[in-house]
Amino acid sequence: MLTRPTAAERAATLPGDDLLAGADVVMDRAFSLPAPPDQVWPWLVQLGKRRAGWYLPALLERLVPPARRGLRHLDQRHLGLAVGDVIPDWGGRDATFTVASLEPSAHLLHTSTRGHTHLTWCLRLRPEGASGTRLHLRLRMAPVKHPVLAGRLGGLVDQLTVMGLAAGLRERVRSGG
Repeated sequence: MLTRPTAAERAATLPGDDLLAGADVVMDRAFSLPAPPDQVWPWLVQLGKRRAGWYLPALLERLVPPARRGLRHLDQRHLGLAVGDVIPDWGGRDATFTVASLEPSAHLLHTSTRGHTHLTWCLRLRPEGASGTRLHLRLRMAPVKHPVLAGRLGGLVDQLTVMGLAAGLRERVRSGG
């Protein structure tokens, strides 16, 4: 289940915040997973187009062509990731993310440029309870020509996307990969 980020999560400084200090749009999402950060981490590392895909729950993946479904297991070919690596994205033919920073089991920071807009996307993992993980995702964008529209319409798309990711990732970490 996707939960709203807490006030403390929204106020926290995450890796990459300094790269777009004057962001026009900031979207925070957060959810909990039933596995410790070291078990969640490899699933995040292999995310991406032409990698393990984007995780959706099995019910929704049945509606997606088989070639576009996310992997339901960990694949050694996709578990190596380093600063500077470029990952293709679905945001357009030439859309990519570049790994800007990573700390295993703690955070993964991507940067990208879409047209004239720069963005950062941070996925931060924190231990939760005895054996869980709190995953906090922050998307920052600047400059944005229509920040209210981007925040509302883009926020809805982001919310739905992260809801799918949360459910799909939860299924995968429960199965153990």
